[in-house]
Amino acid sequence: MKITVKDIARLSGVSKGTVDRVLHNREGVSRKSFEKVMKVVRESGYEPNIYASLLAKHGKRVLALLLPRSGKADYWTLVDAGADKAAAAASNFGVDVKKIVYDQYSLDAFRSACKEALDLNPAGVVLPPMFKEETKVFAGRLDELGIPYAFVDSRIEELNYMAFYGMPAFSAGYLCAALLTDNQNVSAVGAVRVRRDKEGLSDPTVTRRNGFIRYLDEHFPDKKKAAVFIDPSDPGSIEPALDGFFESNPDISHLVMFNSRLYLITDWLEKHPERKLRVVGFDNLEANVAALKKGLVTALITQRPEQQIAGAIDALVNLLVLGKGPQKRDNFMHMDILTRYNAD
Repeated sequence: MKITVKDIARLSGVSKGTVDRVLHNREGVSRKSFEKVMKVVRESGYEPNIYASLLAKHGKRVLALLLPRSGKADYWTLVDAGADKAAAAASNFGVDVKKIVYDQYSLDAFRSACKEALDLNPAGVVLPPMFKEETKVFAGRLDELGIPYAFVDSRIEELNYMAFYGMPAFSAGYLCAALLTDNQNVSAVGAVRVRRDKEGLSDPTVTRRNGFIRYLDEHFPDKKKAAVFIDPSDPGSIEPALDGFFESNPDISHLVMFNSRLYLITDWLEKHPERKLRVVGFDNLEANVAALKKGLVTALITQRPEQQIAGAIDALVNLLVLGKGPQKRDNFMHMDILTRYNAD
């Protein structure tokens, strides 16, 4: 049975106030009363509820969470689900996670989300750095205000972030290139990229691509590399874009997509089995895994997004409640390799 301060007072024959002064090492307690209380504490195995004490001391704090708006069964839906679970746990410790969603293709929307976060007067912030330069501006303001922040999904290494939870991006790109080309007769390598904001300022996969290109430069320096951009907001334009790309690059034998939206091109792949393309992509979205099982995709590299966001929120909660930062600044998720044989 859990013992309370009231129980200790009754068993030791002193007042609750005296017990409280003993437990918090305050003055005004006689030696005799101190020994009575400590005897009961030792024999009962009493452990104070440190979280309740800290909550009473500090009150509720707000943690701002900036996330791209998620669509049906996309990558950010997985992140969002993990955030909801972590937020529920955080509320038990007096931390209110306020989610701010924005259009990931709009710089103005990201700026507005940053302003909204600052208006909350948050005790901490969690975000993926979707727009690099604007994230730097936001991070600078957080530093000025003494507000700790954590990155998920990707990071900007030169900034003063408290913690990062995500895939090691450069290594992920390097691994992707190895899975795509090792022991292969490579003619040319194609990449399908998503057209993002109009200004071209949001590019969260740049480090992943750099790792991919490094591997190709080391192992296939003379092989051609080509890329095509597709627009998720205009699904009808995707098939013609791919048709034109492969007509112009008939020698492409290996294909990669660096973000989670491989499912945007799987219909085209299914219509063109004659291409015999080897395809590698990222993230275990349901539609991506379905394409993997059909044999349209060779492998997926996945990164446990639910654990990323939970880790970042938990790290800030521990800092705010207990004053303890994470043991490591950079916390890299496992890179899981899925094939049609182990996808389940």
